[in-house]
Amino acid sequence: MGEEYDIVNLIVLGVISWTTVFLLVRKIFSDRSFELCNRIVSTIHGILAVILASLSVEDWSCPVCPLASASTPKQRQVLAVTVAYLIYDLICCLFDVKFTLDNTVHHLVSIVGLAAGLAFQLCGSEQVAAIFITEISSPLLHARELLKEFGYRDTDLNLAADVLFAVIFSVARMVGGPYLTFVTLTANNPLLIKDFS
Repeated sequence: MGEEYDIVNLIVLGVISWTTVFLLVRKIFSDRSFELCNRIVSTIHGILAVILASLSVEDWSCPVCPLASASTPKQRQVLAVTVAYLIYDLICCLFDVKFTLDNTVHHLVSIVGLAAGLAFQLCGSEQVAAIFITEISSPLLHARELLKEFGYRDTDLNLAADVLFAVIFSVARMVGGPYLTFVTLTANNPLLIKDFS
């Protein structure tokens, strides 16, 4: 019971922390858009998620190993931090003028999938790898938009961000994504985890 309580506390603390970061960014950039402030928080999460995911890897010769095994405490922390961020971002998206149903469904499915991993305490390697693959390009995705809003549209810096984003996104999603999906579906994982992979 104690460990589940710690994870729930980490998620609650995380939602409060992400909200606090957003409010601070909103205060610092009070003359900028709601979306820009949320993108800054999203960039921070992307960087943090990649760092935490990297730190949770036990063996870099096989970063997704062991498959279908019990999650380590570090893996559960990565999942909890990301669930907290997704809850914050879902709430934030409800207040954005660009609210979309597909984005809401994306957040809900992601939250349920990661929460299933936390509840089963299984598949930590696979889920942390999924977070790494999806978040590795996020800072550059947001940097592209941030640069435009800060007046760097059509500059070499913006072009560099565009190219780096395209390369990292393509490699992660076209090479890492299919590989991770294959190993997750072929491993002895619970059906709920397979459904969300």
